[in-house]
Parts: sequence; C-alpha cells; structure tokens
Amino acid sequence: MEKNILLAFDDSENAMRAVEFMAKSFRLDYRVTLFSVLPDIQTMCDMNNPSLTPYFVSEQVNFCGMEEKKKELMGEAMEKAKKILVQAGFQEDLIRTKMEVRKKGVARDIVEEAKTGYDTIVMGRRGLSAIAEFFVGSVTHKVLHLAKGLSVVLVE
Repeated sequence: MEKNILLAFDDSENAMRAVEFMAKSFRLDYRVTLFSVLPDIQTMCDMNNPSLTPYFVSEQVNFCGMEEKKKELMGEAMEKAKKILVQAGFQEDLIRTKMEVRKKGVARDIVEEAKTGYDTIVMGRRGLSAIAEFFVGSVTHKVLHLAKGLSVVLVE
C-alpha cells in the first residue's frame, strides 16, 4: 500500500529539521509532497485606482516585488529540501513540491490539503513558550486541533 506524506514547509529551521527527520526516519518508497501556503497578495498587487497616491503606488510596487521574490526563494528552499530527501534515498519521482495561496488560513489550508489523500502530516514545531502559544496560538497547535482522523508527526 502506497503511503502519501504531506510535509508542511515554510523554509524555517524547524521545517528543515522536519525534512531531515523524514530523510532519516521514513521509508524511502513513500510519496512526499512538500507543501507551502503563501500569503494572498493578489488583491493588494492588482489594486489600481486613479485616487491612489504616488507614494502608495510606489510602496505597492516595492511590496509586490518583495513578495514575488519571497515566492521565488520558497521554491528554491523547497528544491533544496527535495534534494535532501533524494540524497537520503527517496525516489525523485515520488517527491513533489506544491505552493498554494492562502485561502482559509495556514493551518486550515494544510489540513484541507491533507484530507485530499494523505496519510500523515509531518511538520516542525515553532517552539513558542506555553504562555505565548496559549495567547497567540501556532500553526502547529491549530493543525493538531483540526486534523481529526489524520496522523500528525511533529518534529521538535
């Protein structure tokens, strides 16, 4: 039986630790999807109105340019993560990368994706203190809460 693993990826140290953990701990014949949720900047970047001030327009151009660069860097980081898995012995044709624009929220989008046919979610833990996590929450905490019926592996 083929296993499908969703590896939530955000180019953080914790996400890279999750990749390295997976490279050492999972069977090499599993299908792996490196999945990243990107911010929805389209509305901001498509805003075009004659009443916008020149300052706002210039800041909009700068902001949208930076966000495009972040997306490009995320793609490069995902390729680096894929390379780590391939070097560990995973079959390259069983590894894919997927970036989605945020729809409902990062945690909800991860869980929604996982429900499309994945067996397990693997993700790094951010490392918030208990107090900070209580007040602010975290993507990890929300995924654990929302992932009813799914296996979740947290990498410290």
